[in-house]
Amino acid sequence: MTVVVTGASGHLGANLIHTLVADNRPVRALIHKNGQTIEGTGAEIVYGDILDKDSLYHAFKGVEVVYHLAAVISLLKNESHLVENVNVIGTRNVVEACLHCRVKRLVHFSSIHAIMQEPLDIPVSELRPLVSGKRYPPYDRSKAGGEMEIHKGIEKGLNAIIINPTAIIGPYDFQPSHFGAALLSMANSKMLALIDGGFDWVDARDVAQGAMKAEKEAPLSSKYLLSGHWMSVSDIANMLRDVTNASIPNFVCPMPLAYMGAPVVTAYNRLLGRRPLYTSLSLRALKSNHHISHEKATMELGYQPRPFRETLIDTLKWFRQNGKLRCQLKENL
Repeated sequence: MTVVVTGASGHLGANLIHTLVADNRPVRALIHKNGQTIEGTGAEIVYGDILDKDSLYHAFKGVEVVYHLAAVISLLKNESHLVENVNVIGTRNVVEACLHCRVKRLVHFSSIHAIMQEPLDIPVSELRPLVSGKRYPPYDRSKAGGEMEIHKGIEKGLNAIIINPTAIIGPYDFQPSHFGAALLSMANSKMLALIDGGFDWVDARDVAQGAMKAEKEAPLSSKYLLSGHWMSVSDIANMLRDVTNASIPNFVCPMPLAYMGAPVVTAYNRLLGRRPLYTSLSLRALKSNHHISHEKATMELGYQPRPFRETLIDTLKWFRQNGKLRCQLKENL
């Protein structure tokens, strides 16, 4: 039976589409604006909007499984209305459409940002509560709100599970993503300084495979953290130096100084009409918990994230093949 993927044109969506098609699953990709990212995959493309219930009823008709990835990722404090609309109300609409169309399984993609990471010295697991309150960024609260909508659907009889990936990296990063853009800035010698911080990075292909395993095997209302490897920005820079001929800065900006400069850099980029990557919220994310446990996914699904170096090389090769990377990769890779 046909599988629907919302948010199919995004970074993770494109990887999931390729993985599903490789598994010989008939796929219907729900596209909001641009379906270029999945052209040639063989997936059926339908246009719709998760804020339009009628388009969801049309897209979900006759399908057994829905993977819900459509979301807005924001690094800004003033986009609370946008992320609330798409990530909470949009998810509510997906739940209602699944119930209306008698979908047999909904796989909802949330985020590590929906989960409280404090205390930072204790590993994060699925047992941590969701974030709440104004001290958390709008995006984080919206992803937590989306999870709550899934649980409301489960109470109404929906068979749903939740996936919480960490920061996504990998091929098929067409837009590119926030981290993809930062990686390109570093590799293309446009980054003036490194930042003193890091995050848990996970390969988009590993997340896709883990989610597909969960779709088939996970009990109702299960939740899985799909994490990868914590790497500092300096670690990534050193690895880039090792695998490319890129000229990468050595200066590591202390976090207090970075915070002081963030509002100016953010305002400057917005004035030029560019997407800001360096904001106070992105800096806050780089101070996150170093230990995001995927023990449950490993025990129940056999989930094993591949080495970060392999992911980085594959990502750089994809960027190079698609004309986004200017530096050369070393020949022995």
